[in-house]
Amino acid sequence: MSEQVLFQLQSAKLAWRALMAKSTVEKNKALQLMADLLLKNQDKILAANAQDVVIAKVEGLSGPMLARLELNEKKIISMVDGIKNIEGLEDPIGRMVSMVTRPNGLQVGKITVPIGVIAVIFESRPNVTSDVVALAVKSGNSIVLRGGKESIRTNQVIVDLLRQALKNAELPMEAIQFINSPDRKVVGFLLNATEFIDVVIPRGGESLIRAVVEQSHIPVIFQYKGVCHTFVDASADIDMAVQIALNAKVSNPSVCNAMECLLVHRDIANFFLPKVASKLFQEKVEIRGDQETVHLIPGSKLAEALDYGREFLDLILAVKIVGSLDEALEHIQKYGSMHSEAIVTNDYENSQKFLKTVDAACVYVNASTRFTDGGEFGLGAEVGISTQKLHARGPMGLAELTSTKYIILGSGQIR
Repeated sequence: MSEQVLFQLQSAKLAWRALMAKSTVEKNKALQLMADLLLKNQDKILAANAQDVVIAKVEGLSGPMLARLELNEKKIISMVDGIKNIEGLEDPIGRMVSMVTRPNGLQVGKITVPIGVIAVIFESRPNVTSDVVALAVKSGNSIVLRGGKESIRTNQVIVDLLRQALKNAELPMEAIQFINSPDRKVVGFLLNATEFIDVVIPRGGESLIRAVVEQSHIPVIFQYKGVCHTFVDASADIDMAVQIALNAKVSNPSVCNAMECLLVHRDIANFFLPKVASKLFQEKVEIRGDQETVHLIPGSKLAEALDYGREFLDLILAVKIVGSLDEALEHIQKYGSMHSEAIVTNDYENSQKFLKTVDAACVYVNASTRFTDGGEFGLGAEVGISTQKLHARGPMGLAELTSTKYIILGSGQIR
C-alpha cells in the first residue's frame, strides 16, 4: 500500500514541476476538456454514483452524508459550470505583488507562485473532486485526492475523466492523483509525507478534521465545523428576516454554511417568532428553544445546553431570545465556530458594530449565511472554507492556492 502511494506522491511532485511552467492558454484548454468530458460522460458518472449510494444505504450512512454523496444531472451540470467559471478567471500565477528599487539599485519584487502539491482529504461529496482539481490545475498545483470509501466508485470515474483531459491537453496527467485505497492507514501515511506534500486540506465532519490536524506533520488549512448564527435585531424588517432565516436553515441543511442557531431580540420576539416558526414547521424543521421561545412557539422543544454550539446538519434549529445586540454578540463569541454569522437589522450603527466585532471568516448584514461559497463569491469554486486566520480565511479559490516568492534583479551589486 505505502509503496503505491509513495509512487503516486513522487509522480505528483514531478508533474507539478512540469505543470507550474504551463501557460494560461494551456491550462484553460485542459479545463475546457475537463468540462466537456464530464458532460459527455454524465451517464457513466451517475451509474457509478448509484452503486455508491446503494452500498452507503446498506451500510447505514447518515442522511446528511447521503445527501452530499448523491449526484444527479443538476449537480453534474453545476460541476461543469464550476470548471467553466474557473477557466474564465484570471490566472493567479505570476502576478507582481510589489516591486521596489533599493538605494543600491537592486530591484526587489514579489510574485505569486503555486504552492506545490496539495492533498485534499474529504468525505462523501464527489462534486468536491472536480472543484479542487480545476482550481489546482488553474493555479499550477498538483493535487492528491483521498475521498471516503462511500464515494470511491464515483470519484474513480470522475478522476479518470479529468486525468484524460489533462493528457488530451498535453499536460501531465500525473498532476492529479487519486488514492483509491479505503485503508485508513493511507491517511496517516499522507500526513507524514513531508517530502512530497506541501499543504493538507481536510473537508468533512469534525472528527475527520480534528484527526487530520492532530496527526499531520504537514501544514493544514481547515474548518472544524459550521455553527452559523442569524441575529434578528429589534429594528429588523420582519418579512425580510423570515425569508433570510428560512433560506439559511432549509435551502440545504446538510452543509456548513446553513444556520444552526437563530437569535432574536426580545422586543420583536412576539411578532417574529410565531411568523418564522410557521414557515419552518412547514419545512419539517424541529425547533429547540429557551423557555421564552417554547412559550411563544407551540410545538417547539426545550433546548438542552449542548444544542447551542452544535452543528446539526439537519432540519433542527436552536433558537434563543436575547435582550440586546451585546448579548447576541456574547452568544456568538461563546458558541460560534468563526465560520459565518449574520445580522438582520435596519440600524446602521448596529450593523457596523456587528461587522467590526464578530470574529468569523464571513460576516453578513441582511443576507443569508448560505452565500458563503466560492462560486457565490465569484471564485468559480472552492477547495474548502478556512476558519483560520493565517494564509487563508473563508472560501478558498485560486488566490488562496498560491504562495509568493521574491525576485531580485541586480547589476553586479555585492554586499
